[in-house]
Amino acid sequence: MLTGQTTTGSSDDLFGGVRDFFESDVWLVVRNVAIFLAVAFWVASAYWVYKDARRRIEDPWLIAVAVAVGIFPPFFGPLVYLFFRPPEYLEDVRERELEIRAMEEHVGSDERCPVCRSAVAPGFLACPVCTTRLRQSCRHCNAPLEALWQICPYCTTPVEQPRTLENL
Repeated sequence: MLTGQTTTGSSDDLFGGVRDFFESDVWLVVRNVAIFLAVAFWVASAYWVYKDARRRIEDPWLIAVAVAVGIFPPFFGPLVYLFFRPPEYLEDVRERELEIRAMEEHVGSDERCPVCRSAVAPGFLACPVCTTRLRQSCRHCNAPLEALWQICPYCTTPVEQPRTLENL
């Protein structure tokens, strides 16, 4: 009856088509193309790490270490590099430093009147708005002098110090 019958098919017949596929020329082409694409992606990711490290790191030894981390282990190295790379390009760092230096120079060169806070030029002897005396002039060449100067730097004439009122 039915209980006495066994199946005539074996497991070899079941996986025979799969084995035939892996022994065929199609599998060989698919395997070789996949290996080529994996190697090409690995080389491209190592090249990207190199190019990115050159734009972010100045020291050649650190660039070499970054590339080594990007190459080994394959496909995981660029992810490690992404986590530990510097946040800014060197060009952006230099540009920011130049902007900060320019702002500091601009802030330092902006001279103002101590009374009315209006802008005055370094050569002004008095404020044009409130007529406050800012500097005294040299008695020989009439150049504006700073308050702490002891001698005129333009004509080497000694500066007369303003007299203080004594015994009021």
